[in-house]
Amino acid sequence: MQKLFLPLVLAVSVHVPVFAQASFLNEGRAGLAISSAGPVEPSGSLTLAAALALAASANPGLAVAAREIAAMDGAVQQAATRPNPELSASLEDTRKETRSTTLQLNQTIELGGKRLARMTAADRNRDAAVADLAIAQAALRATVMTAFYEVLTAQERHQLALASVELAQRATSVAAKRVVAGKTSPVDETRARVAQASVHIELSQAASELSTMRQRLAATWGKTRPRFERVDGALAVLPPLPSLDSLLQRLQQSPAFARSRLEVQRRQALAQVERTRQVPDLTVSIGAKRDEQLGRNQAILGVSIPLALFDRNQGNLLESLRRTDKARDALTASDIQGASELAQAHEQLATAIEQAQLLQQQIVPGAQSAYDAASTGFAFGKFSFLDVLDAQRTLLQAKSQTLQTLASAHRAAADIERLVGGDIGAVSVVSAVSLNSQSQESP
Repeated sequence: MQKLFLPLVLAVSVHVPVFAQASFLNEGRAGLAISSAGPVEPSGSLTLAAALALAASANPGLAVAAREIAAMDGAVQQAATRPNPELSASLEDTRKETRSTTLQLNQTIELGGKRLARMTAADRNRDAAVADLAIAQAALRATVMTAFYEVLTAQERHQLALASVELAQRATSVAAKRVVAGKTSPVDETRARVAQASVHIELSQAASELSTMRQRLAATWGKTRPRFERVDGALAVLPPLPSLDSLLQRLQQSPAFARSRLEVQRRQALAQVERTRQVPDLTVSIGAKRDEQLGRNQAILGVSIPLALFDRNQGNLLESLRRTDKARDALTASDIQGASELAQAHEQLATAIEQAQLLQQQIVPGAQSAYDAASTGFAFGKFSFLDVLDAQRTLLQAKSQTLQTLASAHRAAADIERLVGGDIGAVSVVSAVSLNSQSQESP
């Protein structure tokens, strides 16, 4: 009997760990073999679609969420496994003539639906990981859109600063000529040069801001130094303004709200796992005993079951039930908070669109007209140079405010898309004057 069972015991104890280790190493190598192929950052201009594709393929945060899903696949696989059988051997007495050798195989049989509850909980955990990935994707899309339009705004501000420098140089040149001709005081030339120095400072600040915004955009796809030189887009093309009711309906299908619902289901599944653990498992035993003194083999059959007298898993079950209640409360709070944030973002977008239309259609054209009139009047001696400086300052402030308003509109639209988890619709064009158009007529 020993000749029969001892090789079996050694084979099981040696082969199973080696096989498991080889399987683990193979799966580990397969998990590490991740393709790094993806979009390449262009060296010239960069579009919003290209920026979104780059971030989706190389953002570290998305990679973390994807790894979690892969890990949950392993948990789902493990949850479906059944308990391993147990092989035991015992030897009574060491003398060959009187010793007894017993070999026994024990198998635990799960009762109360433990395996099904465990598999359901693992599935809900994986669903939660998938929902987390969807939330990360929506947040990344909003981040990329915001960063892209910040770069676009910084580009426009830089172009506006360059135009302002040219404008100031022209004003200084005209003032200097009038001083030489004796038509105005040298104080006007000094004022013009001070104004020119101020716009040079604004140009330096605009260049620094543009560099910072480019780095921030490149960081969304894991780069510290941007390769692209500029972004290609139309800042004056504003996003649409859907109704708040339609957005609130889409909020109910958003990734964040789906994640909150899944959390309730996940907690319910975990509570069911704890509930099934209150049912004790059955252990069935089968084996053989060799009694050398009697010279015979004896069959062994047995059944064992724990007595749930003290530990009925009542504490773990209570904890799971309370955490389920907590998840329901969190779902309600998430619904209220999401609706509030969506209403605020909708109001910001509506206000920004209204202000942009007013600035582009009335304020900027009016300021441009006032500056042209003041410059022409100064050339003919009808206005003082202070009038020209004031008109110039008003024009630059109007254009700068327009840039800020347009950036605010795109930022609010990105927040809305993050909350609802998708595109809010095709863009709509708002008729606008060029922000950098300057009067070709010399003052």
